[in-house]
Amino acid sequence: MAYDPAVLRRAAQRLEQSRKAREESREELRRQLYSQCPELGDIDRQLKGTILDIITSSLRSGSDPGPALQVIRDKNMDLQLRQAQLLRELGYSPDALEEIPVCKTCGDSGWVGTRMCQCLKSLCAQEQVKELSKLLDLGEQSFDSFSLDWYSPLPWPGEVLSPRENMEFIYDFCLNYAHKFGKFLFPNLFLTGEPGLGKTFLSSCIARTVAENGFSVVYDTAVNLFARFEEQKFSRNVQEGREAKDETRRYLGCDLLILDDLGSELTTPFVQSALYTLVNSRLTQGRATVISSNLSMDGMRVRYNGQTASRLEGEYRALRFYGEDIRLQRKSRL
Repeated sequence: MAYDPAVLRRAAQRLEQSRKAREESREELRRQLYSQCPELGDIDRQLKGTILDIITSSLRSGSDPGPALQVIRDKNMDLQLRQAQLLRELGYSPDALEEIPVCKTCGDSGWVGTRMCQCLKSLCAQEQVKELSKLLDLGEQSFDSFSLDWYSPLPWPGEVLSPRENMEFIYDFCLNYAHKFGKFLFPNLFLTGEPGLGKTFLSSCIARTVAENGFSVVYDTAVNLFARFEEQKFSRNVQEGREAKDETRRYLGCDLLILDDLGSELTTPFVQSALYTLVNSRLTQGRATVISSNLSMDGMRVRYNGQTASRLEGEYRALRFYGEDIRLQRKSRL
């Protein structure tokens, strides 16, 4: 999973802050207990005694360090037993002063060798949802809150299914796509239809579910995405160019890219080239993409070059939305 470096950094900082908070809490408890029972402090100082100095002394005198080590082990065992007894008498568990990691798998480091531990992955997922919430109202946009009531059960001109029957199919399709992400038969979706029919809402639901399941997700509008590609190529400001380059890397490298409202941008030769690069690169790398647009596949063929349209038609599962504009329905009910 290719997490955005900023997401990974924030997740790692949270892991470290949590570890430090527990350490500070443990040290505060230690001070309180040592003040309440000075013998505990004496035991702790003895347990932290200079074992290395004793071994070194034995080696310098030419004697076998084994007997000295055994004496130290026996003494330390007696001290630990006495420490545990005192802690119990004070109402604490015998390991109250020990540093016990929350995650036994990685020891709270976040990594097992070069592999990211599940504890850090969970924090990354939470940070990703926060990142997505900057663009989306993820507090309300979820599969559970999706309503079919806005779609008519009556026949629709030129269609076999009513708008509601069609949306029941699309809803189930998107729900399965999100929950089975990475294993679903169709990795790429093309959501098409007139404005106000729920394309952005369902895209947001997919983004939220996939991110919560630990995959890296980037959601952006076509206008913003192509602006970043343009900044990367033409910006004379070094800092802006570097930031734009980082953004385009996110677009190309994330597990799931959701490109919203394709066709709303000003279509220039540069945009056509950037779209082809984006679509082709992600297909080549086996990375999933969800595109929503008011344009149909036929409209894509007219607006963009044949290479891009061919890849969209051949590699994307099209889901067509139709019915009455939900925004207008809501407005009429006010």
